[in-house]
Amino acid sequence: MFKGDALCLLFMAQDLFEGEKVLAFDLETTGISTNNDRIVQYALIGTLGDGTPVNVEQIVKPPIRIPHEASNVHGIYNDDVRDKPPLSDVADELAELIDGAILVGHNVRSFDYAMLKTEFLRMGRLAPQPKAIMDTLELVRRLKLPRPHRLGALCQRHGIQLEAAHTAAADAAATMLLFWRLSVEHASAFRRPIHELERWIAHGDSAKDATELGRGLDDLAPVDAMGKIREDGGELVLAFGRHRGRYVREVQTNDPSYIGWLLSPKGLDCPDTQAKIKAHLRS
Repeated sequence: MFKGDALCLLFMAQDLFEGEKVLAFDLETTGISTNNDRIVQYALIGTLGDGTPVNVEQIVKPPIRIPHEASNVHGIYNDDVRDKPPLSDVADELAELIDGAILVGHNVRSFDYAMLKTEFLRMGRLAPQPKAIMDTLELVRRLKLPRPHRLGALCQRHGIQLEAAHTAAADAAATMLLFWRLSVEHASAFRRPIHELERWIAHGDSAKDATELGRGLDDLAPVDAMGKIREDGGELVLAFGRHRGRYVREVQTNDPSYIGWLLSPKGLDCPDTQAKIKAHLRS
């Protein structure tokens, strides 16, 4: 797939969200753990709200070695990143692009954006906040399209050439083209406001808003490096697990055994955060 050809169709995809910043987003990483692995390359391809094209592809140097298994997938080796900037050096540019954008990606909610959030937390920063996430993996499942749901297989089925697969730019461009193609083939499903469309893709037509639990947690300041505990007006909030979105004091009252587990060696792996929780519960 040539980038010029991809950008021509990206302008067509922009028609879905006229006046919005629409960016396809893809990462290449050291592995598949959003908590432990690191970003090696990112790509953002699309348009700004005024129609200005965006075509950003950047290799960054991770603080850990790239395993051979990962290099064999995306073709980026340790020698390739030796002189590249760390993610922290380009974080401002990356955040500026993603903030307020409609992000399009394949498994982007559970992997690419989740990985990005973890990396920003390691830098002591809140992650940039997109206006909405349009995940094509969620979309093809919502449309009940036949398997396989791998990006390459879906592109082949919809007549999209995916050359240089598993490079961030090629995968990002292909995902945007796939999203546009699906929006044409299933046009009636896309006749919704942006946030309703996002909610439908992720959760279907259920009357219950499945995103209600934990809404806004990403906007709260993290207490620990991984953002598992957040602060809300002097109260501590759980941002993971079965009590996600609940205040620590509330959980202490209703499920004290969970707080006991949280403060044990098997719970939070951060003595400083455990000490802050204990002090908070005593106050």
